[in-house]
Amino acid sequence: MTKRLTIWALALVGIAAASLPLVFHAQPRSPQPAAAVAAPSPVPAASPAPQYHHPRIEAAIRHLEEAKHELEAAPEVFHGHRVKAIEHVNQALGECHKALEVGP
Repeated sequence: MTKRLTIWALALVGIAAASLPLVFHAQPRSPQPAAAVAAPSPVPAASPAPQYHHPRIEAAIRHLEEAKHELEAAPEVFHGHRVKAIEHVNQALGECHKALEVGP
């Protein structure tokens, strides 16, 4: 049971991480309006980066959060593998959020 849960969690993290490059190449780039390209906006440099929307990355985030919740609810008898799987899910979530900040 412990090996099965760990294998499933790591497989989910691996699939999510491996699919990120495919998602970026599959998404068409949206053209920017000429006015936005020609004149810089008077936004201060300290403003947060814009949050882009990518349905597949957002879905991956939801799935990773669900996997993290399931791992956290699992019993703590997996000899550190459950904790390590949670760390990997957190890393994958961080990468997904960075991807949304950078955009296409």
